[in-house]
Amino acid sequence: MILALLALSLVAANLGAMRLSIAVLWQAQDEALRHIWLNIRLPRVLLATLVGGALALSGCVMQGLFRNPLADPGLLGISSGAALAVGFSVVLPLALPAVLALYVPMLAAFFGSLAVTLVIFFLSRQGNNSLSRLLLVGIAINALCGAAVGVLSWISNDAQLRQLSLWGMGSLGQAQWSTLLATASFILPASVTIAFLSKRLNLLQLGDEEAHYLGVDVKKTQRQLLILSALLVAAAVAVSGVIGFVGLVIPHLVRMWLGADHRWLVPGSILAGAMLLLVADTLARTLVAPAEMPVGLLTSLLGGPWFLALIFRQKRETDG
Repeated sequence: MILALLALSLVAANLGAMRLSIAVLWQAQDEALRHIWLNIRLPRVLLATLVGGALALSGCVMQGLFRNPLADPGLLGISSGAALAVGFSVVLPLALPAVLALYVPMLAAFFGSLAVTLVIFFLSRQGNNSLSRLLLVGIAINALCGAAVGVLSWISNDAQLRQLSLWGMGSLGQAQWSTLLATASFILPASVTIAFLSKRLNLLQLGDEEAHYLGVDVKKTQRQLLILSALLVAAAVAVSGVIGFVGLVIPHLVRMWLGADHRWLVPGSILAGAMLLLVADTLARTLVAPAEMPVGLLTSLLGGPWFLALIFRQKRETDG
């Protein structure tokens, strides 16, 4: 998977409205082409892999933490909560230095996604019908956050409205080295920490009581995983907007291939999510070139049918 991701990254960096080759890096007469490859294409490719891996890993953690195959940052309203917080930071900006301004959307998205995650987690632990409660709460939160974002769009100016619209559909068109480094400073430490917690996440699948008897501090581990998952969603939403279904589809596919052991599922989800979003973003900027499609539309076109198939498959298993 690592080799496949490297190959896809190289191909994606060469594709676009203007086809390039990595050979332009060594051609002294093509300074403009070198600038396009190094400062436009390469940051976008790397950002797509970071965001795709973060979304897939967040979905993997959510499904393991809730012990629910339908748990997903988008379906549960976590992405909407993060987008709402980012919307406030766009429409009501703070006067901060340029270095700190890069982190304001991510910090806002973190608090928004963390608040929604905590609400969903505590509600899902109550009652016997946790699956129905989880989905209904997610629907309600998505509706509320969508209405709030609509209000922000109504009071925003033209530039702010365009920025909010791009966030709503998902786009990686704003990729730059500065935003890439800011995003990586959140996503990479969170991903490494989750990888170290993957064995404890395996034990949580046995139930809280069994995991406690096996030496796991259940509440502390759950709290850590919640915060790390919210951090991943926050960083992804802050730079790319709401990109749906990556966190739902990828963990399922990887689980079918590698099994349910999170020591393999976590890195597998990261790599597969990175490849999926990289392919989707490459298609988004090449299918209608020189125009560009929002990448969130393509992932929704893929994830929607998968979600329906998953629901019907679970219904058949229940009826059987």
